[in-house]
Amino acid sequence: MNSTTAGASTVEDTVGAIAYNLSLVRNEIADTAARIDDRQLAGLATKISQADRVFVAGAGRSGLVLRMAAMRLMHLGLTVHVAGDTTTPAISSGDLLLVASGSGTTSGVVKAAETAVSAGASVAAFTTNQGSPLAGLSDELVIIPAQQKTDHGSGVSRQYSGSLFEQVLFLATEAVFQTLWGNADVPAEQLWLRHANLE
Repeated sequence: MNSTTAGASTVEDTVGAIAYNLSLVRNEIADTAARIDDRQLAGLATKISQADRVFVAGAGRSGLVLRMAAMRLMHLGLTVHVAGDTTTPAISSGDLLLVASGSGTTSGVVKAAETAVSAGASVAAFTTNQGSPLAGLSDELVIIPAQQKTDHGSGVSRQYSGSLFEQVLFLATEAVFQTLWGNADVPAEQLWLRHANLE
């Protein structure tokens, strides 16, 4: 069998699997997002709008989602910093630390929350684990009812590792942004003026 035949065969065989998995991912995201407590997200949105500055901290893919959220909050005109960046200042009273950890035990994220609390800042967290150390440090808590990264056999999700948590985290932060944007009543053209121009 030559590579052309193998490639064509592989593509044809894969079409059905792709369609099935798109449906699986879409349905898991929709079902999980629908089970988030809207009041928890509303409390988080209120905390963001009242903060002097917003700091975000997360590890791995959750951290990448929070970086995307930070960009959107910056577009709204908020002062936003990403923990670990070389220009990020010290957090202090009046500030908000926004964090995410599926397990609620990610050491760097928990440490960041502890530092924020010690500095007099507020903490808002996304997690799957209401009884976690991160949850205990949080002033505002949003529970995403997905599986934890190492929870491979629970049946909560058929996706690998923490994928469902990270996907729904993105949707949740986008919903918060959309809500804050709606409250601000600012046209998209004005937000776009803040978009990076050193790309």
